[in-house]
Amino acid sequence: MTARVASATVEAVDLELDRAFRISRGETTRTTNHLVTVTDSAGRTGLGGAAPSAYYGEDAASVAAALPALCSAIEGVDPRAGQTVERRLVETAPEEAAARAAVSVAVADLAARQMGEPLYRRYGLDPGRAPVTSVTVGIDEPERMADRARGWVAAGYPALKVKLGTDADRERLRAVRDGAPEARIRVDANGDWSPDQAVEALSWLDDLGVELLEQPVPADDHAGLRRVTEAAPMPVAADESCVTASDVPAVADAVDVVVVKLMKCGGVRPARRQIATARAHGLDAMLGCMVETSASIAGAAHLAPLAAYADLDGALLLAADPCAGPSLDGGRIDIEGVEAGTGARRR
Repeated sequence: MTARVASATVEAVDLELDRAFRISRGETTRTTNHLVTVTDSAGRTGLGGAAPSAYYGEDAASVAAALPALCSAIEGVDPRAGQTVERRLVETAPEEAAARAAVSVAVADLAARQMGEPLYRRYGLDPGRAPVTSVTVGIDEPERMADRARGWVAAGYPALKVKLGTDADRERLRAVRDGAPEARIRVDANGDWSPDQAVEALSWLDDLGVELLEQPVPADDHAGLRRVTEAAPMPVAADESCVTASDVPAVADAVDVVVVKLMKCGGVRPARRQIATARAHGLDAMLGCMVETSASIAGAAHLAPLAAYADLDGALLLAADPCAGPSLDGGRIDIEGVEAGTGARRR
């Protein structure tokens, strides 16, 4: 007999970052995530987390308000009935993607634990296909960005994502490259450049060995994205321009890669759908994240074999992670070491 969802609990966790994290839109030193624990009638549990972004119209208060109803919506449901779970979540809180993602990941974790297998195996994925995750160097003074880059590389991480969108971007990226001459470097402007600025930057980005350019122009400027992509010697990715699977067709001829985040699309099933839609349009996918605990990073990690790129370092930016998940040591996403579920647990 199927063990159905018996209860779900929510806990808010206030998180301090290991250092101030700045992108073109602002700076963060603290954030609040919500952890969701789903329990079945046999006492087994699944863990998920919500990390909302104000850019997408969510915050800690909206997540806290949405989660009780979302938790009630999945009571009595078979955790393995993913279509039913997703439908109930969307019907209950259609505008709260991060809150839905927390419940989605928790239920997916529980379903795989019930089956006694890791989540990636439920989807028939090859853990050896997971790409290396990048780790982020936020905007700071050039010498501090160089120090951060050196620190990540010394810790064994080979790929860096460098945040830009300032009046001294070239100087900052040069400092990072000088600090980490062997690193693979990706750049994320978070939509701060105009198309003219982005096209002008392409030559020095290429000179400094940038392997991927993420969201160079504002989210709604698809023509600008297309112009940059056509001129770029490296792949160009859409993040803010491509929130869910339904956004993929509009950017399909404008970029090479779409960035898929559980927190913006609403969970594990929507993320798989967005990746599949991207592939159907001839695009690669990058799995990304917000600043979040391993409770939710773990859910995305099990989809990594579907993606060409990964940027799942959100928990690595925290001063202390209240959860543990699959190892990301050296940038390697070690989901093969997970015995059952996502591998996430409370410390």
